[in-house]
Amino acid sequence: VQLQAFGGGLVQAGGSLRLSCAASGRAASSYAMGWFRQAPGKEREFVAVINWSGGSTYYADSAKGRFTISRDGAKNTVYLQMNGLKPEDTAVYHCAATVWTGSLYYLNRWNEYSYWGQGTLVTVSS
Repeated sequence: VQLQAFGGGLVQAGGSLRLSCAASGRAASSYAMGWFRQAPGKEREFVAVINWSGGSTYYADSAKGRFTISRDGAKNTVYLQMNGLKPEDTAVYHCAATVWTGSLYYLNRWNEYSYWGQGTLVTVSS
């Protein structure tokens, strides 16, 4: 499975961005897909995950109420709509995919994922 993330950019605090992650390859539509982010000098941080059907999601506390993860099965694309952005959201955002049938809670760990995209930079100015 190949993943390509895009949609990052520079936005003012309070603004919005929508990230996209296009998946290609064998059975790409059957994978759970997540978003992580990594700010300079910090560890990779879980943001959100969605199951293969799009019927179940799980968010980090920092994302709840502001970010929405969704997927378009026909396009094999996962989205991360980010509203109310804050300077502390500044990071490189990576999408990841894995085969998973259990609770999405356990997909908050980056080492559970088998495939990673290259990342897209989000910069939020104050």
